[in-house]
Amino acid sequence: MEKPQELLLAKLGEGLPAITPSFGAALAEACAVCLEDQSHSQGVELSINGDFKAKFKLYWEPVTEQMLRCWNDQEFTTEQAAYGVAFLIIKQLTDLTVIERSRKGTGFDYWLGSENKDSELPFQNKVRLEVSGIRKGDDSRIRARVKQKIEQTKPSDGEYLAYIIVVEFSKPLSVIVKK
Repeated sequence: MEKPQELLLAKLGEGLPAITPSFGAALAEACAVCLEDQSHSQGVELSINGDFKAKFKLYWEPVTEQMLRCWNDQEFTTEQAAYGVAFLIIKQLTDLTVIERSRKGTGFDYWLGSENKDSELPFQNKVRLEVSGIRKGDDSRIRARVKQKIEQTKPSDGEYLAYIIVVEFSKPLSVIVKK
């Protein structure tokens, strides 16, 4: 395996096709809160397992007291942080990026696609993305969450590939399954 790439969480603040810069900056804050809550230091290594194998060194803006008060709901913060990590790693590991938020009831969170939207027909080359975050969990909890998320995407199964990404912050670790 090659040397770990750097993942600058603040880059989320630049936005993506379906993520505004302000929402991206908020996701980066959630990531920072989760990582510092688990006593991680700048440059901590995130391992990617599953259908991809990679390592990334994570860097983020320092957490302030105001951020801690803002992101006090652990479950919500962990979910938002997982989105932030997932968006950056899928962009690094594939030629896909977040192009649209999915609607409730579809069984997945976001649509992925090519950044060059002009060259695509509607829904051509689109991929479903389902993300889940775990603040602190063992391997069996991570496996169970992956299985749960695979099941959750079944209602929208059909012609579109899906990526399930579970991000665990205490190790930190991400499991990516292509379905």
